[in-house]
Amino acid sequence: METLYPEIKPFARHELAVDDTHQLYVDESGSPDGLPVLFVHGGPGAGCDSLSRRFFDPRLYRIVTFDQRGCGRSTPHASLENNTTWDLVADMERIREHLGIDKWVLFGGSWGSTLSLAYAQTHAERVHALILRGIFLCRPQEISWFYQEGASRLFPDYWQDYLAPIPQEERGDLVQAFYKRLTGSDQIAQMGAAKAWACWEGRTLTLRPNPQTVERFHERALSIARIECHYFVNDAYLEPNQLLRDMLKIAHLPGVIVHGRYDVVTPLDNAWELHQAWPNSELQIVREAGHAASEPGIIDALVRATNAMARRLLDLPLDEA
Repeated sequence: METLYPEIKPFARHELAVDDTHQLYVDESGSPDGLPVLFVHGGPGAGCDSLSRRFFDPRLYRIVTFDQRGCGRSTPHASLENNTTWDLVADMERIREHLGIDKWVLFGGSWGSTLSLAYAQTHAERVHALILRGIFLCRPQEISWFYQEGASRLFPDYWQDYLAPIPQEERGDLVQAFYKRLTGSDQIAQMGAAKAWACWEGRTLTLRPNPQTVERFHERALSIARIECHYFVNDAYLEPNQLLRDMLKIAHLPGVIVHGRYDVVTPLDNAWELHQAWPNSELQIVREAGHAASEPGIIDALVRATNAMARRLLDLPLDEA
């Protein structure tokens, strides 16, 4: 199986002001003259880390990572102001222009797949190809499955902890109930709700229990919970079924879809429906995997995909990538 590339440090860091409120953290690593690729992180609200750069051969790729509005090293932290899908799409285009990149590959997982599709459908002429993992079409049924009823039946023990901050009388609409607390003035209630939300997601992310994954979600609980909830109460600022509806705009672009068979966060039907609407895509279903990018089978599929895409776009022989 393929594994991650060794850790590397960025060769450039940028702090990019995108409006009067938000400043984005952006970095570049790998080869300055390589094939540009943008790592689009999940959440919304998670952020990038050193793992984000390691899916790509640094000899072949110019690797760009950035923390979306309110996430990671971008400021202000956990801010919901001017924070919509279309603000983020505009930010990605701003980054491309700032770095002088003509076209790039998009590499996105979970919410990162949502945002990558939204960007590509808006700026198809700026995209070479897409490599997407853990497809999240961000429709009401996906939100309901994971945050209201569905995944709850698979993990009733974890679900009990998720429900704990919400009184019985408010459990008919859990996303709204969490949003009330995550945007309220009671900081103790806010952090209690954020940790319950983030812990539920972290505990269900992997096929096998992974305490390190749960810990990472705890560390980012406030931005993950606030920003995710903000997006979900607003239907991710997408029209009904918009991403599938607009696949004709990018049907010509090559793509690889990687999805865990036992993904309970964003079930496999998301990837299946996207693949059916995208004839130029390749769907790889990883048998022993859930949702997380850190699972061995997912890593293997993604690294193989990035290597194959570099060979294809750079017209390299097999033994040079």
